[in-house]
Amino acid sequence: MILTDERWRELLHTRATNPGAVRQAYATRRRRSNLLSDNGTLFLIAADHPARGALEVGDDPLAMADRRTLLERLLVALANPAVDGLLGTPDVVEELLLLGALHDKVVFGSMNRDDRFTAYDAPTLIDCGLDGGEMLLRLVDSDPGTASTLQSCADAVTELAAYGLFAMIEPFPCARSEGRLVPQEDPASLARAVTVASGLGTTSAYTWLKLPSPGSAAVLGATTLPVVLGGPLSGNPVADLGSWMLWHGVVHGLVVGHTQLGRNVRADVEAAAKALEEAAK
Repeated sequence: MILTDERWRELLHTRATNPGAVRQAYATRRRRSNLLSDNGTLFLIAADHPARGALEVGDDPLAMADRRTLLERLLVALANPAVDGLLGTPDVVEELLLLGALHDKVVFGSMNRDDRFTAYDAPTLIDCGLDGGEMLLRLVDSDPGTASTLQSCADAVTELAAYGLFAMIEPFPCARSEGRLVPQEDPASLARAVTVASGLGTTSAYTWLKLPSPGSAAVLGATTLPVVLGGPLSGNPVADLGSWMLWHGVVHGLVVGHTQLGRNVRADVEAAAKALEEAAK
């Protein structure tokens, strides 16, 4: 699917003159019946980074800023049949819906990026017919705000599960140092965060975890919940993915993010798809 000049102009025109088209696009999206692929895996493209101001890729601080280029790269990625779907904020999801790119794809709506829920909420995800919601669970022991974040995530898990929608939780342990939050990426901190995230809500039946890669046995061994792995890849994605522990029993997929949308999208997505396919054998 190519974003021609004509389709781009049509998108801009629709955005300006027909806001009701977004609602119609949600309503007419063809949903696929299963979350997982025939191989029992889930391969998502993440497009939630621009909404939190993360625009840089490599040494280009504005690589994700040009909207047409971003959509073109997303269209290339989603056109790969091995890609199961998208994780994104409402603006990106809606533009891809208007472009007809999300039929028969899994769609997770981003609900928050830091501590406050500022994007999709559970009723909207349900109403729009999406497949689940993704939330960042920032855990900072010294910050009183962590309690409200835990509560908000727990409420979202409960509400999504009540309607059979999946909750994808990204545990993100941090510590405050010299006034800044520093991610805690050691296995002990991540394993602890996994156990906290796993217990949120009135049921864990529909909960998935999104964890940083490469995984470790201590972190992945801390849960029985299904896990997708995500993280930056270098210029050699094949070598990177070889260390991601995609073969671990709880790992069922991966999320390719913004670093792969700024280079050779087609080749990087193909490499990731092949690595996931090999791990599923």
